[in-house]
Amino acid sequence: MLTIVILTKDEQANLPGCLTAIPERYPIVIVDSGSTDNTVPIANSRGCRVYTNPWPGFAEQRNFAIRQCDISTPWILFVDADEIYPQVFYDWFESGVAGNDAIDVWMVPSILYLRGKRLNYAPGYPIYHPRLVRTETASFVRNHTGHGEAVMNTCRIGYSAIAYEHYFYHGEIIEWMHKHVDKAAQEVQLQPTAGAVMTTRGRLSVLLGRSWFRVIARFLYHFVFRGGFLDGVAGLEFALMFTWYEATIYLQAKAGAQAR
Repeated sequence: MLTIVILTKDEQANLPGCLTAIPERYPIVIVDSGSTDNTVPIANSRGCRVYTNPWPGFAEQRNFAIRQCDISTPWILFVDADEIYPQVFYDWFESGVAGNDAIDVWMVPSILYLRGKRLNYAPGYPIYHPRLVRTETASFVRNHTGHGEAVMNTCRIGYSAIAYEHYFYHGEIIEWMHKHVDKAAQEVQLQPTAGAVMTTRGRLSVLLGRSWFRVIARFLYHFVFRGGFLDGVAGLEFALMFTWYEATIYLQAKAGAQAR
């Protein structure tokens, strides 16, 4: 009833734990975008089917998995290599979702971990992502940021109450910053895809536009209003990281406006 799809590139550090948490009864498809480490051998050792496709973006890579990877099960669960879905999620799927014909896409919440510490406040929950999708009816489009993904509002949407664990950051700050500079460049111009499902966060982001006020607001949101201070040093680190990201977007937007 369900195929697990994992998008990878150089995920040898994260992939073993991700695979271990997936029940063995589910087939696993790896869509790799050019790993140069042991990601593919690790996937092969677990018996995963591995496909290779140069990275086109999250939405396009997920569509590649749906359409080009010979998936015959009615449902697909997209799992990133740094994510763990608890057993209770799979139990919920098998007991109530597998035979449900009224939903095309389930939005699944995430819980973020920084350096292995669970963040209970700073990120501002719930954070929903379209992860459990019906194979025949779901497709992805780029969301308002230009690098994330969304589904069209023609899909029938449901919301799961069971969160997955996202171990998004282990302390490799330079690597994280390099990756997010590129993301910031894509996010300079917020262009919502017509007809795409937008989260409340997405709508608020578009409403605020690109101004210096967002930089200050980002820190206040994570650390003060959402109680990030209650997460201690990890909450402060999270708030500072994403305030830096917001400042990077603002500076790139300002530079682009001056160039024009």
